Amino acid sequence: MTAIKHALQRDIFTPNDERLLSIVNVCKAGKKKKNCFLCATVTTERPVQVKVVKVKKTDKGDFYKRQMAWELRDLTEVDAKDANKENPEFDLHFEKVYRWVASSTAEKNSFISCIWKLNQRYLRKKVEFVNVSPQLLEELPKAEESVPSGESQSVAGGDEDALDDYQELNTREEQDIESMMEVCEYAISNAEAFAEKLSRELQVLDGANIQSIMASEKQVNILMQLLDQALAEVDNIEGKLLSYEEMLQSVKEQMDQISQSNRLIQISNTNNGKLLDEIQFLVNYMDLSKGHIKALQEGDLSSPKGIEACINASEALSQCMNVALNPGHDKLMAVKQQQQLFSELRDTFARRLTNHLNNVFVHQFNHFSHFKMSIPQFYRSSCLSLPGHDQSSTLSQHTAELTLPKHSPLHRDLLRYAKLMEWLKNTQREKYDGLSRTYVDYMTRLYEREIKDFFEVAKIKMAGTSKDGKGKFATLPRKESALKQEVESLHGSSGKLTGSTSSLNKLAVSSSNSRRSQSSSLLDMGNMSASDLDVADRTRFDKIFEQVLSELEPLCLAEQDFISKFFKLQQNPTLAQAENMDDSDGTVHSRPLSEHRQSISEKDMVRMMMNKIFQSIETELNSLIALGDKIDSFNSLYMLVKMSHHVWTAENVDPASYLSTTLGNVLVTVKRNFDKCISGQIRQMEEVKISKKSKVGILPFVTGFEEFAKLAEAIFRNAERRGDLDKAYIKLIRAVFSNVEKVANESQKTPRDVVMMENFHHIFSTLSSLKISCLDAERKDAKQKYTEHLQSYVINSLGQPLEKLNHFFEGVEARVAQGVREEEVSYQLAFNKQELRKVIKEYPGKEVKKGLDNLYRKVDKHLCEEESLLQVVWHSMQDEFIRQYKHFEGLINRCYRGQESPWRFTIQDMLEYFSSIAQSH
Repeated sequence: MTAIKHALQRDIFTPNDERLLSIVNVCKAGKKKKNCFLCATVTTERPVQVKVVKVKKTDKGDFYKRQMAWELRDLTEVDAKDANKENPEFDLHFEKVYRWVASSTAEKNSFISCIWKLNQRYLRKKVEFVNVSPQLLEELPKAEESVPSGESQSVAGGDEDALDDYQELNTREEQDIESMMEVCEYAISNAEAFAEKLSRELQVLDGANIQSIMASEKQVNILMQLLDQALAEVDNIEGKLLSYEEMLQSVKEQMDQISQSNRLIQISNTNNGKLLDEIQFLVNYMDLSKGHIKALQEGDLSSPKGIEACINASEALSQCMNVALNPGHDKLMAVKQQQQLFSELRDTFARRLTNHLNNVFVHQFNHFSHFKMSIPQFYRSSCLSLPGHDQSSTLSQHTAELTLPKHSPLHRDLLRYAKLMEWLKNTQREKYDGLSRTYVDYMTRLYEREIKDFFEVAKIKMAGTSKDGKGKFATLPRKESALKQEVESLHGSSGKLTGSTSSLNKLAVSSSNSRRSQSSSLLDMGNMSASDLDVADRTRFDKIFEQVLSELEPLCLAEQDFISKFFKLQQNPTLAQAENMDDSDGTVHSRPLSEHRQSISEKDMVRMMMNKIFQSIETELNSLIALGDKIDSFNSLYMLVKMSHHVWTAENVDPASYLSTTLGNVLVTVKRNFDKCISGQIRQMEEVKISKKSKVGILPFVTGFEEFAKLAEAIFRNAERRGDLDKAYIKLIRAVFSNVEKVANESQKTPRDVVMMENFHHIFSTLSSLKISCLDAERKDAKQKYTEHLQSYVINSLGQPLEKLNHFFEGVEARVAQGVREEEVSYQLAFNKQELRKVIKEYPGKEVKKGLDNLYRKVDKHLCEEESLLQVVWHSMQDEFIRQYKHFEGLINRCYRGQESPWRFTIQDMLEYFSSIAQSH
């Protein structure tokens, strides 16, 4: 084993700067493989690394190779299997468990003992040894433990042989041996002679050493005397050191006393510094300058400089009152006095600010109210000041501008106090809430008057645009008195016009009703297209409605922006009095804050204030929408588009704003009116009645749908609510289809096929020209119905000029269908050749032309002039007649073979008949 250790050290570990400490011959447990060696090694360089290396022979068996290595610090457990009995098996637990069987128990124990010593010496993390005999786990000698690892040449202490009986030569020793062996050439060939020579030289050297020692005896004696003198000096020095130590002991006690005094002085200075810091803190943060106190008590709240001084003083006061005091400050009398002073200044300034802002609100409200005369009063005074002047001209003169007054001057003046309102909100919440209620109360009354007058002008302008009130689509005429009452009631919903204003309104409505009465017949209305006056009236209505919304939108946004800035309601959630801003009776009540305090967001607070201030907008808008719907039901289309656009715009700005919510609510009403308009048109289609004495022609609701579609396409171009119109199209076109079939079935004067053909052709033309994508299926259906009924009408009409001939060939086809062979039909008594010639003889060319001429006149009576389908139908009849002629001729050739053509006219003759008849008419 020693030879193997030397070989492994030389060939494997020395090149890697490693020392082999222990080795064991092992094989894997349970497997029959070649044996290998487990080696415990340490590096010769610092820091020392300890490894367990697996070494095995090469395949040729001449050399050893390094197969695997593990760091000892990765070893967690060594299991010797049995501590009492000899057992060569043991386990090493690295990242996995390796099971080995040693060649002998002694080698296993020696290897485990070496691993234990290496673990104790080099590793902080101790490996767990299981089932190991305590004799193997010996502690290292204390003397050796104190020696640094780098100075020891042995792993386990001074006992080199405990781990290894071999010590490697260092470089110098190797060089000396090599030089000696070079001098003695026979050293290798004759080792015994070389050993004897070395022994003789060693003896000579020992003798020389002894003689040298004996010669130096005198010098040794001198050295011993010097050592005795040195010892005497050492004793002398020790005595002096003892005296010095006693002297220093007294000095130490004095220094200790001085140090104690210094510590006390330092503590006193520290306490004085902290006390000074506290005093400076209180003086710096709880002292308000005289200028700030004067501004809070007497500052001018009406001038810009005074407002700025009050703002700075209020901020300084808030900082003093909100300073974070250290524990115990509140017990100081000076602090209590300052806090009491601050509270008095806060209350005094809050009362001054509240009274001043209340006065500002009242002054501004009176200022706007004094110079604002209501629109009805203005009209009345204008008309009374001009006796004999036409009231309608006065109305048109003074209603040229439909605008709402701007309150930007009021907002600009009040925004100077925004920071003071924020201070009041943070310090005196009750006074802040009181000011909020006061502002809302005054602005509610001001806006209510302005908005009511504004909508009165809008209604007057809107009533002046009404023409005949017909929502085309087969709308029944309304009675003049009924419409007048409706318009007057709508005006009365938002405050009745008095004096001349009411009379002007009645004039406008009565003129509208007079125009409305011109259309007393359903057919007349159905056949009448939209006049230029209709378009102008609707365009004016659209502009008026758009102007109303355009005026309301900036007004609401400006007021909401002002409320947010002035009352500082755009920050964090807070507690506020929600019910004080939303009383149902329109009055403002002051209630204790502790009774009805609710947790709401400041956006909700802004919305509630806006709802209170502009509580009349939604009512007035609904009233205006109702009036527009009464004037012309088609106005709901304009209103739906405009209202949808403004709702979309408001939602993009702020989806939760008051304007967005209000317009959204009104949009529901507009959509309901739009649906009501569509339902009314469908209901009137179902109620339509056709005269029994005249031909039907194009039905009024068919032309009405065309007018509606053209108008709707113009209105809804690029509109946000296109989907609503598409749904309405589907409902209307289905109603048109069903009612066209209903009228066609009930028609007595005009054939059913003509009614279906003409009306579905008109529907197809309308849908093709408008190109409405959602009605592509209905357009194809209309074309199919038109084509089917055109063919049906042509076939049924062509049976009349050649009635006997048609009956004859129908009988021939019936016999063939019953199973009679075609060549045997001529043997039938009723269908022989003589009967064929007899029937054809009754229809010479002149008779055929005469019958076709009568047919043309009859078709001309059936068809209406508006659709211009006469030539189309006549050309289809020509094609069908030729097709029947060829069909009859084919039957003759198949059933009456050998029979010469019995026809008295040719296809060319028929073409000339049809052409001449068409040209003659």
